[in-house]
Amino acid sequence: MNEKEERAIRKLEDDAQTSFGYLVSDEKSSTTRAPEAMDVKAANAVDVTKNTPKWVHFIAGGIGGMVGAIATCPLDVVKTRLQSDVFNQTYNKAPKSSNPLIKGVQHFAETCGVIGQIYRNEGPRALFRGLGPNLVGVIPARSINFFTYGATKDIVSKRFNNGEEATWIHLVSGINAGFVTSTATNPIWMIKTRLQLDKTKGKHYKNSWDCLRYILKTEGFRSLYKGLSASYLGGIESTIQWVLYEQMKSFLNRKSLERHGINQSGKTTSDHIYEWCARSGAAGAAKFVASLITYPHEVVRTRLRQAPLESTGMPKYTGLIQCFRLVIKEEGFVSMYGGLTPHLLRTVPNSIIMFGTWELVVRLLSKA
Repeated sequence: MNEKEERAIRKLEDDAQTSFGYLVSDEKSSTTRAPEAMDVKAANAVDVTKNTPKWVHFIAGGIGGMVGAIATCPLDVVKTRLQSDVFNQTYNKAPKSSNPLIKGVQHFAETCGVIGQIYRNEGPRALFRGLGPNLVGVIPARSINFFTYGATKDIVSKRFNNGEEATWIHLVSGINAGFVTSTATNPIWMIKTRLQLDKTKGKHYKNSWDCLRYILKTEGFRSLYKGLSASYLGGIESTIQWVLYEQMKSFLNRKSLERHGINQSGKTTSDHIYEWCARSGAAGAAKFVASLITYPHEVVRTRLRQAPLESTGMPKYTGLIQCFRLVIKEEGFVSMYGGLTPHLLRTVPNSIIMFGTWELVVRLLSKA
């Protein structure tokens, strides 16, 4: 059978699938019933993450977040240190070129240098400092985010858009997921930041529990929510990522339908692997764009959680807007992108690993 005949047979199969909605018994004939929406069926045929129980997304999101966090923890430590004012002054001593490309190379070399310094001066365990609270935060955060996003998208689409998805639905779902996740997990990220900025080799904070007790004793319960306003601002990043990811995934699904038809029966193992890699890569690309747009909030959030004091003993940073203005005034606008390289080196592969693992776990649990 030549390629032309294969295309003709595939077209006949698609035509038959399209006509199926009109082929019914006399009791429920096509004169009294509208045809089924084949575009929805087509989308579901290639997107296994749709129409799965919400608890599956909760578990899969947590596992995906855990795997990504462990793999990229050293870069998270470097990013946090380069965002803070004390470590930023320590590591950023070399003059930077005005050429953007050269500056990027210098920033990359600087990131690798910081990893080396931490390893030599503080030991290999320092590269995983804050991993405990990071995992304690990542697992529920990703579980809550994936669950809330999926549930919101399902509810809004059914109530306000006849069960069909749209970009504005992805936008609303992303905003809601970011708000709920930030509120629930901010104390955990607060502790993680303090641990990563501790350069006393564990003498100040022995562990996460000791850090929590110290903060509650000396600063009060409300201090656990320092940086929350910046976290809400950071919800814009996850929202942009979700919207871009959904658009890219929709494009990949359409290409799959064009190539294999609605029944997807002609797919080989290599086709499945290729499409899984493409969807995971789309998550990384979406994260890259979203991070570039919204990165300054990361620096402000770290400064607010770091909570440095003035010589008078008063807090240096008192709020979101004040922190933005003061950092730009004292260190320049470029400082708002301090730690960007390790951030991208961490978050892009982290998103690829996380979304890829999420989809694999969804597939496994959906078959169980």
